[in-house]
Amino acid sequence: MRCEAGAEEEFEAACGLLVDRLVRWAAEQGTPVDAFMAEAALDYRHRATVDGRLGLWEPRHVEELLLSWLPQQVTELPGEERGDGPGTLRTLLRFLHAVQLADPRGPAIGESLGAVDAAEEQYPAAMADRARWGLAKFWAVTAAEQGVDVMDGAALQRFADRAQHGDVAYDQQTLDAIMDRRLNGHVLADGARAESQLPVVLPPDSELRGRAERSTTVAQLRGLAQWAGHEGRVVTAAGRLRMTDARELVDVLGTGDRTEGVRSSADLPRLALLVEWAKKARLVRVAKGRLYAVAKVRPVLADSLQLWLRAFDACFELRQALMGARSGWHVESMLFDIYDEMLEDVLNTLYSLPYPMPWPRLCDSVHLGYRARFQLEVGSDLRHRMWFEQADRDLRSVLDVLVDLGAVEREQGMADPVFLEVDLSDPEDSGAELPAGMPQELAELLGVMGAAADPAVARERDRRLREELTAGPVELIRLTELGTRAVRQRLLAAGRDAPLVGELAQAPAVGLLGVLAEDYDPDAARTELADWISARGERDGALRQLTCAVRTMADAAFRTRAQAMLDALATALPDGEGERLLRALRGDAVLAPLALSALAHRDLLSPEDMTDAEHLLVLAESLLQLVELAGGSGGAEEALRAQGPEARDAVAAALDSAHPDRAGLEELRHLAARTWRPSAVRHGGVRRRGRSTGRGGRKRRR
Repeated sequence: MRCEAGAEEEFEAACGLLVDRLVRWAAEQGTPVDAFMAEAALDYRHRATVDGRLGLWEPRHVEELLLSWLPQQVTELPGEERGDGPGTLRTLLRFLHAVQLADPRGPAIGESLGAVDAAEEQYPAAMADRARWGLAKFWAVTAAEQGVDVMDGAALQRFADRAQHGDVAYDQQTLDAIMDRRLNGHVLADGARAESQLPVVLPPDSELRGRAERSTTVAQLRGLAQWAGHEGRVVTAAGRLRMTDARELVDVLGTGDRTEGVRSSADLPRLALLVEWAKKARLVRVAKGRLYAVAKVRPVLADSLQLWLRAFDACFELRQALMGARSGWHVESMLFDIYDEMLEDVLNTLYSLPYPMPWPRLCDSVHLGYRARFQLEVGSDLRHRMWFEQADRDLRSVLDVLVDLGAVEREQGMADPVFLEVDLSDPEDSGAELPAGMPQELAELLGVMGAAADPAVARERDRRLREELTAGPVELIRLTELGTRAVRQRLLAAGRDAPLVGELAQAPAVGLLGVLAEDYDPDAARTELADWISARGERDGALRQLTCAVRTMADAAFRTRAQAMLDALATALPDGEGERLLRALRGDAVLAPLALSALAHRDLLSPEDMTDAEHLLVLAESLLQLVELAGGSGGAEEALRAQGPEARDAVAAALDSAHPDRAGLEELRHLAARTWRPSAVRHGGVRRRGRSTGRGGRKRRR
């Protein structure tokens, strides 16, 4: 239910499988569905959203699909039947919940369907609004309206040649509007995916609230708002505190600023920062020559955690206060221009890391960001070093503020070996074995941080970093639990997936195992599963629910997902309990093929220990999963052919097995007949992106 960005073959297979099963389910329900529109919906979640979760549909996804993505991507030519985007989305949502593929962390089905109802009225106008179209759609419709057969490649090329020479009439105003939307970032596009985050463990908000209460910054911001009050305090024409008031506040808040000989409150660094911080946090405001506490701020001031979170979010607006020009000759660093973007990246990099980040590694990744953002040539010279040093000083100032707030903590120590054992930035080392215990997600994150275009430069940079990290103690940086809580809140607001251990305690068993299989590392999965079982009180009953969940997915014939769920369950159970569960399921009428496959994969069951019947079950299971992973009949035929001439005998043996998925075996029988018949056409059934067949054989283009 989620494929990595760029994993196009895997996504096409998953999409093909889901759409095929959706069409079959809709026919059984007597519900109309447009296969092309369903594919477009899954395409949107995979390509144009930051998390790529096919089974999670929040109202914002519904609205964006119906009012932006489909108008931009789906080309409906003059005279063609119009597709029913809202109706198809309703059917897709109901299907995902009916077969229990919906993400348990998403909204209830009623909320998602309500979002479809809300957007449906605007849908026809959005599809007809040419300013929302993509460029390809604009030119395809323009060509069709001028009598060009857009399915004729040669005719379409001739039209394109005429357009390039200015010999084609077109709507310049609409084209300008489309280009304006593209230039201003209002067009959805591939490549929106963000890196996955590891699950985190957080204490309850009640405990975090106590920690926020102990923050000096929280006390100072609260004290500043209370000092300003609703009557307000007079400020200068420039909007600054008068020096008499500033001196009083320095004492009241305990900022530590030196006031002797100071003539302007702007020259009191900590107080000036707090005033600007309080403004950005919407705790105080300047109006009619006075500094007032915001009228509706009392509930926030009374809740330390909410005040802390508001102060944290306001940090992203403190660029000028932290590093703005202080004199006519001062030049801002590179960090100034991309402050909020870089701060977001730094905090997201620190988020969920199981080890504190060494300053040299963090700095290196930030420098790579500067090079990409400002298009600096590869290499090092004196100018670049000066620029990087200036930006590093500003970044340290920002981190100082976050440390004072309580979002970040720093200490001296040796870098964890995980940052040393493998060069994740060197393409020649990309096949190296990961260090023991390094989560794959962390390896991918560090690989992204260390990416470089030139392998030689990457190797030299890595050598230098290794020397710096092993020479002695370095500065280690990590988010505090308050910082983790705040960053997670921002990730969720941006649509990112940010798993929290414990959030699945009330999830259904099917949803729990699906999320554990897709998103959780083994350690976090063990904790999450233990919490889930504990919440149900009776352990044996909870385990029965979990095995029934795997059985439910197997009965629904999503075999690879059922296998992943069983593997996740066996891995997350403690003290050999997973192995005992798999061995107990060896005789289960439905789950035996999955259990046997899992035991064999773990080298817990050798071929000599299996009966002939069990060998056939494992063979049949592997073929059914192979066909399922191939996606679509054409891809499955190719997958069978790729197994070589022995595949015929293997299929024949599998068909004679006692495998419980009789419908799957029947499909395998028909597939084998098509694959090896003399007249088989290799490309006959391949699904092609943008050329999927909808109802009645009608085709539309994206």
